[in-house]
Amino acid sequence: MGDSPTDRVRAAARRGGALRRFDWALAVSASALAVLGAILVWSATRERGRLTGGDPQYFLKRHLLNLAVGLVLAAAVSALDHKRMRALTPAVYLFAILGLFAVLSPLGSTVNGARSWIELGAGFSIQPAEFAKVGVVMAAAMAMSARPAVRRAPDMLAPVFDARRPGDAPSGRLIGLALLAAAVPTGLIALLPDLGTTMVVVATMAGVIVVSGVRLRLLLLLGLAAAGAVALVVKFHLLAAHQVNRFAAFADPNLDPQGVGYNTHQARLAIGSGGIFGQGLFHGAQTNGQFVPEQQTDFVFTVAGEELGLVGGLVIIALFGVLLWRACVIARGATEPFQLLLAAGVLSWFTFQTFENIGMTLGIMPVAGIPLPFVSYGGSSMFANFIAVGLLENVRLRSTR
Repeated sequence: MGDSPTDRVRAAARRGGALRRFDWALAVSASALAVLGAILVWSATRERGRLTGGDPQYFLKRHLLNLAVGLVLAAAVSALDHKRMRALTPAVYLFAILGLFAVLSPLGSTVNGARSWIELGAGFSIQPAEFAKVGVVMAAAMAMSARPAVRRAPDMLAPVFDARRPGDAPSGRLIGLALLAAAVPTGLIALLPDLGTTMVVVATMAGVIVVSGVRLRLLLLLGLAAAGAVALVVKFHLLAAHQVNRFAAFADPNLDPQGVGYNTHQARLAIGSGGIFGQGLFHGAQTNGQFVPEQQTDFVFTVAGEELGLVGGLVIIALFGVLLWRACVIARGATEPFQLLLAAGVLSWFTFQTFENIGMTLGIMPVAGIPLPFVSYGGSSMFANFIAVGLLENVRLRSTR
């Protein structure tokens, strides 16, 4: 038997309410970044016949296809029921772990010194480390929200070090559980080796822990433990040679500009030559000359700096500013710990990865081999980023305020 007219009216009202609560600024800023990325990727690759196989629009079409799939994924995730989202978290986390084990097996392939890819055939591949970011965010949020004390998000965000309400702070057991959940994929990613993604996961976990309301004393202890871990990595030379070279080039910008410092040297030349308004789209000398390596992926911001100038670069940064602002607003509007920590994890992820990527092209951060969210070419990255947007929209739609 069909729905009554009253039921249909109520359903329409619910849909209308969802549309009003949908964060359009978040969705539009992410989509605009992806569209700008398609244009920049096209400019960076249209003259590179060896990469495109003779089709100048090859990367443009693939990037737009990735964007379309990403939007579908974001819509699907945002539509999930809150309880179903939480119930799916272990499965998402397990999928991420199995993917990382697969890439470390004979199924994985090595690109630029990192065993990060699984070739699917027909020109398609998958990078499990990108989806591991989603798994870590969801698992950490689930682990650290499993406590009886529930408070509204604004109280959890400010102040997070309020010792007058000890019952609200997560216990050491929950923090340990969350750190263990993050340690497994982080260790596997470090074995690839993929230093950039490792840094993103660590920064994401740090953001989740801070927002969870952990006591200052425990936070300081965790910081000391992290510093000790970094010291051990340096002492026992656990970094690969190319990773050490990247840090050396960061410490000395003039170090071997034709060798280990080549990437950063060429990136600065490209951005510096753009001036205020740039050399014009498709007219960048460094871009057309193919001097900047990996320009469609890790160094895509150099295309904007050279061809669109300071103005174009600021437009991209402004769009990221809108995206991060909306993520922060969504986190503050969350009414359950799981929702808050989920949004805070995504916010930390996007903030650090954006700063690191743009920073390495400007020479203020070491080269870490991570893409610029939404802008760089890459299906796995695009899918993971839009899944994260879907998580934010899910929190927004299901918050009571």
